[in-house]
Amino acid sequence: MENEVLNDLLAHNNMKIIQRKDMFNFSLDTVLLSHFCSITKNTKSIIDFGTNNAAIPLLLSRRTNAHITGIEIQKDAVDVANKNVEMNNLEDQISIVHCNLKDYIVNDERADLIVCNPPFFKVGEKSILNESEYLQIARHEIEVNLEEIILAASKSMHYHAKFAIVHRPERTIDIINYMQKYGIVPKRLKFVYPKFDRDANTVLIEGIYKGNDGLKVEKPLYAHDENGDYSLEVRRMFGENV
Repeated sequence: MENEVLNDLLAHNNMKIIQRKDMFNFSLDTVLLSHFCSITKNTKSIIDFGTNNAAIPLLLSRRTNAHITGIEIQKDAVDVANKNVEMNNLEDQISIVHCNLKDYIVNDERADLIVCNPPFFKVGEKSILNESEYLQIARHEIEVNLEEIILAASKSMHYHAKFAIVHRPERTIDIINYMQKYGIVPKRLKFVYPKFDRDANTVLIEGIYKGNDGLKVEKPLYAHDENGDYSLEVRRMFGENV
């Protein structure tokens, strides 16, 4: 399609990704979440809620051989996601499911890890009049809200599975409250700052289903250096050898 663009997946020259100009394209949040979530040798099944073009499953495939399921409500995004999976020869590892994550039913084994880069904005919080329908759904809580995401995660996880999410710092208390409401104990929290002298603009939180109490606040991440370039830590996440 003429509005599709083919790019290298960050600095991973052996991986490609198709993105559509009228849809949500992956961002730094996508990369941050893909690196923040905990993956061990015992991680066998991962679910990505709201996978869009499957950027997170593609990035996670660099870290693990676990099976990854991407859940996506928008049919056109599902089509792009499937193209990306096939183009990178990952059909045996990544599956894309077309449904609202609220309606997702675990048919097989429950997940060891669920990740989500959710819509950040409540409906009405920002003007959406000039956005495409694709962007409205990706950026605003139109089809699913934060509580529904965390409830759905709790239903798809086995005992002591992990749930990781990226969001805005002002939603931190909401995330923690909803996690606790549905049996997910917050265990790791990390704030991301655009620069050293700026306020945090991103939060990463990971919890364990039916886990033990004890929250670790990790060292902050600064996305850019004093010159405005991406920091070395972020560039390493991009796959650069620095």
